[in-house]
Amino acid sequence: MNLKSICLCAFALSVLSGVAFAGVLDEPSNMQPFFTDAGMKTMKSDADFKAAWGAMSKDKRNAMKKECNDAAMSKPHAEFCVKVHQLGGNS
Repeated sequence: MNLKSICLCAFALSVLSGVAFAGVLDEPSNMQPFFTDAGMKTMKSDADFKAAWGAMSKDKRNAMKKECNDAAMSKPHAEFCVKVHQLGGNS
């Protein structure tokens, strides 16, 4: 196998593994209802957050709870996960 093939295989594996680790918390369409700005830097008030949470499907809420209970998945979304836990998401 030559160097070009090895590099191409390594790149393909890195792309595939990156997609595999993307979760529901990494999907902008799932997270946008909880933020006031398009850049998703400012979270909504507790009341608005709770309303957005209640408007989501139970499956999405359960997926978010699961990821928030996973230390590695929740780390980049710590502030969000704190609010999920306040709503009973740590069960």
